[in-house]
Amino acid sequence: MIQAHYDAAPPSGLDITVNNDAMVQGATAKYWQRTTIYPNKYWADFKLTDQGKKLVKLPSGGDTIQWRPSSPTDPSFSIVVTTVAASHRKARDLKDIQDVGSKTKTVEFTEGVDLTGLPDLLVSIAHNPGNQLSTTRTATFLLDNGDWKLQSVD
Repeated sequence: MIQAHYDAAPPSGLDITVNNDAMVQGATAKYWQRTTIYPNKYWADFKLTDQGKKLVKLPSGGDTIQWRPSSPTDPSFSIVVTTVAASHRKARDLKDIQDVGSKTKTVEFTEGVDLTGLPDLLVSIAHNPGNQLSTTRTATFLLDNGDWKLQSVD
């Protein structure tokens, strides 16, 4: 029932946080290429390549990544890209069902993203620090006219 709930929702792209290492990975994969480097030598603009445009989009809707860390060694600077390929979340690793009352049950499970169909390098970038690929959720079920129905996913 939980997976049916996810499958009924519109598919969506996956937000991927791109840190410095991922910028290098994406440039090496030719998802983006540097077009401008600024006088401070650590700011740069990167343009999405045709291949990159098929895989990711930018929140601004444009095609230029504005890389603006606060220093050459800024470990926390990142940008977010969203996959063009849309997918449904996946429910897995259900725990023991808990009785909350005679007509209510809950179960914890892991909600994960679906990386199927993405190129290996983009999957690798998605596994870099800063990305959350799964979350623990709780599903609540109610007994309604003799049938269990999914009430909510929190």
